[in-house]
Amino acid sequence: MKRKELTHFPLLPMACLAMAICGSLRAQELVAAGDESKLDGLQRQINEQSRQLDDMRNSIETQERNLSQLQQALNEELLANARARGLPAPALSAGAMQVPAYAQSSAQQPARQPVGQAPESQSRPPEVAQIFDQPGVLTPSGTLVLEPGLQYGYSSNDRVALVGYTIIPALLIGLIDVRQVKTTSATAVLTARYGMGNRFEMEARLPYVYINSDTVSREIFTGTAVDRVFNANGSGMGDVEVTARYQLNQGGPDKPYYVAWLRYKSRTGTDLFEVTTDCVTRCIGNTTGTGLPMELPTGSGFNALQPGITWLFPSDPVVFFGSLSYLHNFKRSDVSRTVIGGQKEFLGDVEAGDIIGFNLGMGLALNEKAAISIGYDQNIIGKTKQNGEDVAGAVRVTLATLLLGGTYRFNDQVSLNVALGAGLTRDTPDLNFTVRVPVTF
Repeated sequence: MKRKELTHFPLLPMACLAMAICGSLRAQELVAAGDESKLDGLQRQINEQSRQLDDMRNSIETQERNLSQLQQALNEELLANARARGLPAPALSAGAMQVPAYAQSSAQQPARQPVGQAPESQSRPPEVAQIFDQPGVLTPSGTLVLEPGLQYGYSSNDRVALVGYTIIPALLIGLIDVRQVKTTSATAVLTARYGMGNRFEMEARLPYVYINSDTVSREIFTGTAVDRVFNANGSGMGDVEVTARYQLNQGGPDKPYYVAWLRYKSRTGTDLFEVTTDCVTRCIGNTTGTGLPMELPTGSGFNALQPGITWLFPSDPVVFFGSLSYLHNFKRSDVSRTVIGGQKEFLGDVEAGDIIGFNLGMGLALNEKAAISIGYDQNIIGKTKQNGEDVAGAVRVTLATLLLGGTYRFNDQVSLNVALGAGLTRDTPDLNFTVRVPVTF
């Protein structure tokens, strides 16, 4: 028995060695499997960090684009501020943008510097005084401006008509018609403007009109030596208008700004064809009526569309501005007018003359609150047509006005704007005085 145990005894170390070898191999396999699992985890971490870096890089690019847009907007704002004050435009640079903090190390991050030159006040300084109907500077995005205004106008026109024949240059055989027409008008206007985006705005204009006219005449075919006075007046809603404006370019120091606009004028006011005319049968050739309206109209009587373009050119210390426009009156068909007694006089198709207009002006800011402007406005009115033919006695008319205006800002929300116009031609109203009070919300 002992011999057998001694005989098999050498097999035990060999078995132990074999088991050790197997255990070692198994351990190596487990270690290898563990390393592979760790490598997979590290790879996933690397992939996740790469994705985060890509996201951060995209975020940095987005931030840089936003900063570029903010820089451009700030440049425009500073230019508008300098332009309105009549100061030299500040030096602006797109390279003054700040790099986001997370893109720099604390050791490399420079101290933040202001972009451009900060405005002298928290709000925009007063713009160039508005003297024309179309403003040149658009309303800021998301801003509502309500502008109540009052316009007073006065015109006086003298007319002398000679009916007869001349025997010698100094002697006239016949009748003389002398007329003086004096017209006074007052128009209360509520204007609302709203900025939509950085380059677009909408405007609505709601007028209420009061007009009075006195006609002093010594009429023909009457043989009287006494002057007669014919008085008429009218009041009510005027023609409602809607205007859209769009800034075409960026502009800049010594670079013009262009603003295109389109205005639609309705015929909501009482027109000349709706009021009663002082005629018994027909106005043409009528000897018993004056041919004048018993009540004055408050509207033009025609729908109209007016495209135009306004430009501003800042040249320190002043700003030059102006506009060019064309107004088209739409034809009205089957028109009749009312005469005394309620009778209707059929006129047919009537088309008012189109209007070509242009103006020029110059503005100068005196300080942070006050500015003045001076300008010239001219409109050329075409002939009125009836049934495709020129109306008898219709002529082209030129209206020319010299304008002087000023503005004063009370605070960041309220300003006062006044404009005085003097007529330069016989057909132009002698006086126009306008007061506007824009209120910003």
